[in-house]
Amino acid sequence: MDLQGGCFCGAVRFEVKGEIFNSTLCHCTDCRRVSGAPALAWFSARRADFRYTQGEPARFSSSEQVLRGFCPHCGTTLTFEDGRWPEELDITTCSLDDPTSVPPGDHTFVRSRLHWVKLADGLPEYQTTRTAAQGG
Repeated sequence: MDLQGGCFCGAVRFEVKGEIFNSTLCHCTDCRRVSGAPALAWFSARRADFRYTQGEPARFSSSEQVLRGFCPHCGTTLTFEDGRWPEELDITTCSLDDPTSVPPGDHTFVRSRLHWVKLADGLPEYQTTRTAAQGG
């Protein structure tokens, strides 16, 4: 897959070449807070398949082993890096030029879902992570 995207103001641009996986709509409190939205759509790629083509994000640690990347100019949330999976990078779906090309495949952290968000799309729902649901 060949995907391109970037932040709202255009200062940071990126491309993803290769397989993508773990497309989700995350309902965790941290994702809601960094995005200012009721949930945040993400997908994963191998770090080796991702590169910035313009600019560089700023990063902050939102929790132990987690770095979140965002545009230092407009604040767009771009990436999520977890030290437990150093070969993977999560990318915000709606920072893609064509976010319709990567629809969510499930819902994660539904235990934190806002009560007024009603899920009726039939996608799998995980109380926390899909890994925890699979016993891993």
